[in-house]
Amino acid sequence: MSPTLIAEQVLNGLQSGIMLFLMAAGLTLIFGVMGLINLAHGSLYMVGAFCAAATAAATGSYALGLVGALAGAAAAGALIELAVIRRLYGRDHLDQVLATFALILIFSEGTRWLFGSFPLYLDVPPALSGPVTLPFGIQYPLYRLTLIGAGLALAAALFWLIGRTRLGIRIRAGENDREMIAALGVNIDALYTLVFALGAALAGLAGALVGTLQSVQVGMGEPVLILAFVTIVIGGIGSIRGALVGALLVGLTGTLGSVFLPEFFKLFMPPSEATQTGSALASMAIYILMAAVLVWKPTGLYGVRT
Repeated sequence: MSPTLIAEQVLNGLQSGIMLFLMAAGLTLIFGVMGLINLAHGSLYMVGAFCAAATAAATGSYALGLVGALAGAAAAGALIELAVIRRLYGRDHLDQVLATFALILIFSEGTRWLFGSFPLYLDVPPALSGPVTLPFGIQYPLYRLTLIGAGLALAAALFWLIGRTRLGIRIRAGENDREMIAALGVNIDALYTLVFALGAALAGLAGALVGTLQSVQVGMGEPVLILAFVTIVIGGIGSIRGALVGALLVGLTGTLGSVFLPEFFKLFMPPSEATQTGSALASMAIYILMAAVLVWKPTGLYGVRT
């Protein structure tokens, strides 16, 4: 097993983790501030991917496709917050799960009605296509490397927004004591709509960025949603820093496990059995990681016991 292969898979794991962070950050913001379990978050990821593919196909511009993804997902998030989610804040989590599950079905059938059942494809922009040579002669796709850099820049911007701005202060205050900041004159309804739209925009952007690596199709958000929930459980619910660390752990564990576990079992098992066993264990590795973290820290790595 060459060092180049290991380095490439580590970069793939980082890229996967960074994209998962964009998804999980919005989810943990919404849950941390509003206490809402939003199963429809994966549908907003799908909406962003479809908006990007449709906008890029109509304009021929990948950048405008990303703008379309941000705008479309944020608008869809704000719309469902005003129409549906706002009525769920005082309800128990079972009501929230049922209502947001219904939103998944509505988004899936609505998207199928608008775009059809066939997948769409979003091409990598020509300026970002092809490999780039990294130190030690490692050849790595420029687009994936750009995703890592853009994701880290967005993470830094999100940390600055939450930690250094007036809006971030209000979001953190709303997480701790919503009645108090409402009494201080903050429009709590507008704040909730803004936070929901921000979380939706992050999910939509993640869908658009990943849409160039896979087909854009109905239902593409549900598998990612499960990993996003695992991420925020590992990192600690409501913690942006935890979402970043959890996403990187999940991305690296999933990617490295799927590649190297079958190779490890081939050292002492027949190749077919090694591949089967390694793949099965790799699919469980993320959940084993989650269980280990919860045994060690029941609130997650950066969660706060309430």
